[in-house]
Amino acid sequence: MAVQGTVARTSRTLANAPGRNARNDRATTLGSMRCQRGRSIRTATRGPVKDQIQGKRLRSPRTLFTARFRAQANGSMDACEKEETVKVDFLVVGTGIAGLSYALEAAKHGSVLLVTKDKPHECNTNYAQGGVCAVLDTEDSVESHINDTLVAGAHLCDQKVVETVCQEGPARVAHLAELGAEFTKNAKTGDFHLAKEGGHSHPRIVHAADTTGKEIERALLDSVYMHPNIVMRDHCFVLELLLSKIKGKEHCVGAHIVESMTGRALRVLAKTTMLATGGAGQVYLNTTNPAVATGDGLAIAFRAKAEVANMEFFQFHPTSLYLEPAQRQDMTKAFLISEAVRGAGGRLLNLEGEQFMQGYDSRAELAPRDVVARSIDSEMRKHGQSHVLLDISDQPSSEILDHFPNIAATCKVFGIDITKDPIPVVPAAHYMCGGVKTGLDAQTNVPGLFACGEVACTGLHGANRLASNSLLEGLVFAHRAVSSALEYSAAFEKDTVARAWDSAMDVPLLSVSTSTVGEGFQALLHEKKLEVQNVMWQNVGIVRTVAKLQVARLQLAALHEEISCYLKDPAYPKPVELFELRNLVTCGQLIVWSALKRKESRGLHFCLDYEEQVEDERRPTVISAHRGGRVGKGSSAQMTQGKRKAHPILGSRMNAESHPVKTRCLPEE
Repeated sequence: MAVQGTVARTSRTLANAPGRNARNDRATTLGSMRCQRGRSIRTATRGPVKDQIQGKRLRSPRTLFTARFRAQANGSMDACEKEETVKVDFLVVGTGIAGLSYALEAAKHGSVLLVTKDKPHECNTNYAQGGVCAVLDTEDSVESHINDTLVAGAHLCDQKVVETVCQEGPARVAHLAELGAEFTKNAKTGDFHLAKEGGHSHPRIVHAADTTGKEIERALLDSVYMHPNIVMRDHCFVLELLLSKIKGKEHCVGAHIVESMTGRALRVLAKTTMLATGGAGQVYLNTTNPAVATGDGLAIAFRAKAEVANMEFFQFHPTSLYLEPAQRQDMTKAFLISEAVRGAGGRLLNLEGEQFMQGYDSRAELAPRDVVARSIDSEMRKHGQSHVLLDISDQPSSEILDHFPNIAATCKVFGIDITKDPIPVVPAAHYMCGGVKTGLDAQTNVPGLFACGEVACTGLHGANRLASNSLLEGLVFAHRAVSSALEYSAAFEKDTVARAWDSAMDVPLLSVSTSTVGEGFQALLHEKKLEVQNVMWQNVGIVRTVAKLQVARLQLAALHEEISCYLKDPAYPKPVELFELRNLVTCGQLIVWSALKRKESRGLHFCLDYEEQVEDERRPTVISAHRGGRVGKGSSAQMTQGKRKAHPILGSRMNAESHPVKTRCLPEE
């Protein structure tokens, strides 16, 4: 049975006031606001979400209903009131394809609170160009898609997961179209136009020209904004997950969140929590990821003792637009040149005009991303060049402009006519193949906590992600996770949940600094972020050595200790950027620790000290925080091997992995 979605605003003053139920007397339910909220949105937006994504200023859902909501709930809002408590069935963190898809499915069964750290559309999904792959052509087959995924993943993928995603993918893509996503059609047949990308043996990429992610984001946000059971709050930063013991074991019962614009703390109590926070590309100096991709979900899950897997496999996209430093100015992300450009006939050339990919791999430009990125890196080092060239100018101009209008327009801003000129490109950090370890239904080892999308490691990608499998993974696992979450919730009596929530109410909340942060401290945080990015770029990039990994390990440990001092010392302000930096360092440490544990080269992890694949190493790397330790420290390392044990509640739905896993506590620093 759904929780009524009571939203109660609390503060220490209110909690200590006469009458323990005073806060409940002043509460309002989400249900009582839903109809009003829906009408407000339809009246005020005056148009589809597409306008908002394209830059027109529209009032967000939170702006539309929050003022009226607060007035009706409490009469007025005292400026000094710094805490709010929210109770819902489903908490969803993140507004990319995974979070939005899950929220829409979950909303059929109860109240949903959807939070995001920036504007709703500011996520990796919105910047995805290529598309989402699914077997929709009669000449293609699910078996072929499965094989392509396994080969690209260097045979480290979980076979059962790969089969599930490839089999269920077509239905999920069709549902996306039903929601209103407008994909490019074949002019002759009226069917979806299917593109081909590196690593795929058949054309199977459904796309919306070269802005597929933006179109998917628009369609999903349109649906979310109109749903009466979903409340969205933007500019909300998750500091920590809330844990409470149920039957002797710690369960996730929600999250400690702060409003980054006001610094006000939110205690969100939820039957289940879904992390769909995206990746951590900002851990590297050159990345295609937006500024929000700082690995927050991964870091908070790890601190909550969730297992993390395969973090050594960070994908570098072979082709981001190369710009001189003066051209980049204050750009926080590199512009992606889609895999589909090579799929449409684009050739990679060095600066002497020589085509080089055939010398590295027989599949040439259509080899998997790890192979192409390493080949470009090798070619650049061989010739002492800062970039290579991607040339598609021998294709018909009309087809280039029709298929890649966004790429053409962006390149034109920098004086490049892609119908005539080669595009300067360089590899950039793009996708986190590792993440929070989950089962076939997105469940983690922390009961009540689920993860979906790039933040999760499902076993689909193995050692390297096949192009356009990421959006597909988000769709499939978002759909599967709902039944698993409902099963988890149904296992507990209402009184059990109430006691767990009461326990979480005793956790003190921290408000963050906003206007009180001086320019000097902000500059220091920016400097430390650049330091993290440089450490990772120089030592933990496309080609690695054990010596450089050890250098990165020590430098990141020192940075972690420095950040911990800022967090503990009351003399320092506590802006969101400080907590974000802590998360970024944690992600860097997890990547380095995982890379040091792998004694071979496989997929995206290429180490000059272990250049060959080793069969005994063909298994995931799983890291978990020691119960008695903390991030950045740990007890002596231990390793256990064997099949993953089933969750006591969700045992029938857990996934038994194809290969044994190695689980280690954190190494000594």
